Amino acid sequence: MKDADAFADSRPVTAQPGWRRALSHLLLIAASVGMLYPVLWMLASSFRPEAEIFSNFTVWPDSFDPRAYVEGWTALKVSFTRFFLNSALVASAAVIGNVVACSFAAFAFARLNFRFKRVWFALMLGTLMLPYHVTLIPQYVLFLHLGWVDTFLPLVVPKFLAVDAFFIFLMTQFFRTIPRELDEAAMMDGCGPFGIYWRVILPLSKPVLATAAIFSFIWTWDDFFGPLIYLNDMAHYTVPLALRSFIDSTGRSEWGPLFAMSILSLVPVFAVFLFFQRLIIQGIAMSGLKG
Repeated sequence: MKDADAFADSRPVTAQPGWRRALSHLLLIAASVGMLYPVLWMLASSFRPEAEIFSNFTVWPDSFDPRAYVEGWTALKVSFTRFFLNSALVASAAVIGNVVACSFAAFAFARLNFRFKRVWFALMLGTLMLPYHVTLIPQYVLFLHLGWVDTFLPLVVPKFLAVDAFFIFLMTQFFRTIPRELDEAAMMDGCGPFGIYWRVILPLSKPVLATAAIFSFIWTWDDFFGPLIYLNDMAHYTVPLALRSFIDSTGRSEWGPLFAMSILSLVPVFAVFLFFQRLIIQGIAMSGLKG
């Protein structure tokens, strides 16, 4: 009997009681509903007549009228097809630029030895605390003299110069978790630094590369300030700028088409995030294993 009591006392503590788990789940569900309510209301309002949008706050429309989607797609001087293509082009170029350039810089910080390496790494991290607006005017003057204003180049070219310090830091931390013995084995097989980067580091870094690609796509797709500064011709507008065009100078708006196009603009972001969310979590989690 004493042995049985001792065994019972030595058993690991079980999880929290059922009522606590149920309460925590209810709180999480309530918080999720609170965060999703604006999106669900906007979705329902996109199917409502204009007069009922701000008089009905339920998330289920009384009738499903898709005319707002048809009207919104062609409401501006340029079709929304062009705006979606512009956003897709800029976002895709930003993804490629960030993944390539930031992975090169991260490989240098994680694997190569050069003078003042720690100093450059600290300066790179310091740029994370530098507000975007501080560099806005010098960048605009530079791009204006280059003749790049009202083109996609100011939104794309900097991505190929490793300007996103967050992704460099994230990749550097991940690359440091890869054993250096693999580098030594590759060097014995005749690989140089680029061979190690291409044949060893990149194949083992899919989670962090996917994380950088996904965040680059989402942040670029949702970016409003950058296109607002550099793009003037409506034919060059991205989706966020096009949505702003539904509101005129007096503040009046066609709310039905605006909500309809806003819902469509969220579809690529939701699709990318839901499809790759496991890689996002894996990439961020593994990047913090080793300092």
